[in-house]
Amino acid sequence: MLTVCWAIAVSASEQSVPDTGSHRDEVFHPALDAICGRGARMSEGCAAIRARRIVDAADPPWRAIGRVNFASIEIRQHCTGTLVGDRMVLTAAHCLYNVPRKSWIPPTSLRFAAGYQRGQPVAQARVLRYLLDPAQDSASRDFRGGMTRDWALLELEAPIGRDVGFLPLAEPEAGEPARLAGYAGLRPHVLSVAEDCGAWTPLAQRGIALTACSAMPGDSGAPLLVERDGALLVAGVFSTIVVTEGGIPHSLAVAAPVFAPALRAVLAN
Repeated sequence: MLTVCWAIAVSASEQSVPDTGSHRDEVFHPALDAICGRGARMSEGCAAIRARRIVDAADPPWRAIGRVNFASIEIRQHCTGTLVGDRMVLTAAHCLYNVPRKSWIPPTSLRFAAGYQRGQPVAQARVLRYLLDPAQDSASRDFRGGMTRDWALLELEAPIGRDVGFLPLAEPEAGEPARLAGYAGLRPHVLSVAEDCGAWTPLAQRGIALTACSAMPGDSGAPLLVERDGALLVAGVFSTIVVTEGGIPHSLAVAAPVFAPALRAVLAN
């Protein structure tokens, strides 16, 4: 049995917004349990986040990873995203959905900052549009639940991937070592790498896997990386923290084969 929690920022002023939309299928909680995603083991979780290796986000291949930023009068939030093409950025779908207002964030309100560190990106661009799982409808007020649906591809106005570079997708293998690179909320201005992920462990539900990565809000949308022949490849996208029956937290990822066909179709056009 898994308990699922989502990593979406909520402002205090939005708590009183009327219920004007609906969630479909599964219903998720709009926040990770505790600041470092470890529930009652918060101090242990925060220590694990602080222990993550900080990398120079301006250097390749790390500069293909960046922050997906959104700001309004009432709320500021960020997720992590990865360039997977000249104009295409991979992130988590729930990063684009405002749970309290039950509405999708307009693409024009989003910015991607590649290679961001300490206030300075290597390159940045506005989001022109985004592509979601076919079950989602960004014109509606619904977020249609389902673990394999938590992915999104952002199309940028400018092809910054031509200069910055991008990371290709890979089909992960069971037992393959993985790592996560993201902008954790505890250290939102530096890119840090969780190297405690252990092996890629597919679930019975096809397209979903568990790892032991230390993660928290801000890491949502981060790439799960595997290394082959000295190159980093994107094996999946971080979605949320799940807790097993034994109370042990794991990070849940959507595997690359789930969204790879959508990316291929976009790039072909």
